[in-house]
Amino acid sequence: MNQYTYYKTVYEKELLKINKRLKSIFKNKSPKSLYEPSDYIAKSGGKKLRPFLVLVSAKAVGAKFSDAYNAAIAVELLHNFTLVHDDIMDNAEKRRGRATVHSKYDLSTAILTGDNLIAYSYKMLVKDCKTDCRPVVNTFTKGIIEVCEGQSLDELYESETFVSLKDYKKMIYKKTAALAGMSCSVGAQIGGGSPEEVKALFNYGKYLGMAFQIKDDLLDVFADESKFGKIVGGDLLEGKKTYLLLKAIRKAEGEDHKKLLNVIKNKGIKKTQINYYKNLYVKLNVAKDAQVEIRNYTGKALKSLNIIKNEEAKNILVWLAKSMGERNS
Repeated sequence: MNQYTYYKTVYEKELLKINKRLKSIFKNKSPKSLYEPSDYIAKSGGKKLRPFLVLVSAKAVGAKFSDAYNAAIAVELLHNFTLVHDDIMDNAEKRRGRATVHSKYDLSTAILTGDNLIAYSYKMLVKDCKTDCRPVVNTFTKGIIEVCEGQSLDELYESETFVSLKDYKKMIYKKTAALAGMSCSVGAQIGGGSPEEVKALFNYGKYLGMAFQIKDDLLDVFADESKFGKIVGGDLLEGKKTYLLLKAIRKAEGEDHKKLLNVIKNKGIKKTQINYYKNLYVKLNVAKDAQVEIRNYTGKALKSLNIIKNEEAKNILVWLAKSMGERNS
């Protein structure tokens, strides 16, 4: 078994354990009107990247995976809370091919489910604190605040014609990267890491999160639809201000610039126009620009690991960063 296969196996093994715990957390609880939708979203699938970051970060500072399972579940419940409320705000009917909580049940149930998830996330988090819980709780809480700020910026930018790449990066940092950084920081703190190790692992997660989101933007237009699992060009259809669109607007001139601004002005495009805009992105070379950004952030993430002494955990984190950059879905 080569190293790539081994680390992938470690990830998949821990993924099974995380999913098993998520399936049991709300089982047979009452009232059913609250815990059935909580159970439904907890079983919704996904990569489970954030809880895995908690586990590996704990291991990176000398602890065991088992020392941080509750904290890993806490982070995943927090993530699910954000998904439930994001879907309400976006009026989305589907998430990962399944009905969203508010469309399967109703709006009030979805709001209450989100509240319950955030409460349970704190309940699980403190189970893994062996001494003073305040630093871990503060880090966790700051992560929630950052996500809320990021979502607020996302909402604000939807109504603005001009959004700079700097503004966009600030938004994705708060909405996506800060949560990945928080996951690493929480794992490192629970594992008993030094302040330097905690900071290094936070930075790793932060840069990984930035690379992850820009890769998502890239895949939305250039992925193989049979592997992507959703419609290619979905962000263009909705008129979302992604890295690619904002970079293209910055680079384009004349009629190309006007056409790109129309994506924002018209709040999206028709499905028949996807190939036109994909070809325009190719013409402006923005896919290459995105790849450069992804490599830069991945490089910064890897550099952050220089002080980590646990070789196995370090290698898993290196594998994870590289595989996130190479993924096709």
